[in-house]
Amino acid sequence: MKERIGKGVSYLGIILIVLAVSLCFYNVYDSIRANISSKSIMNDYMAHVSSGPQGFVPDYILNPDMDMPEVEVDGLSCIGVLEIPSLDIRLPVTSTFNYALMKQAPCRYYGSIYKNNMVIAAHDSWFHFGRIHTLKSGDSVKFTDASGNEFDYCVDAVDVVSPNSVDDVTSGKWPLTLFTCTLDAQNRVVVRCK
Repeated sequence: MKERIGKGVSYLGIILIVLAVSLCFYNVYDSIRANISSKSIMNDYMAHVSSGPQGFVPDYILNPDMDMPEVEVDGLSCIGVLEIPSLDIRLPVTSTFNYALMKQAPCRYYGSIYKNNMVIAAHDSWFHFGRIHTLKSGDSVKFTDASGNEFDYCVDAVDVVSPNSVDDVTSGKWPLTLFTCTLDAQNRVVVRCK
């Protein structure tokens, strides 16, 4: 009887190891797939966008309440490009948020870059926001809208908040906020930029 139980436990252990390895491979595959998708969207986005003329007052300064311009790319509406040089990140940002879109690219979760209250959410994959918890105060963050207007920021704070802290994330105290899940998906990493 002990021998049968021992064999059963051994088989169960082997099955669990195979499942764990399979989950690791799936997570790596999903991260690579997200990277390929983001690069494809970025290439198509850049083909549709050109930098604006120099020496004029941009519309968003005259009217900060205006809607952010959007560029349609393969059925996705993108509002700009987010760059984080210290993490070698350059990603398109979609105009709306949903979980399906986040598998492809970061999404505007709330606000507008023109109103100094934009919040961008992305998955915690390696090629998206999986490394933003390593950012340090003073690190550079850049957002370029679909009209070619550039907005330069630096990291002010990196916090971990509960998933119920939506009001804290969207408070508008910082002109740009980035967030993603922690690796255990129990909390949210929030990067505040000024």
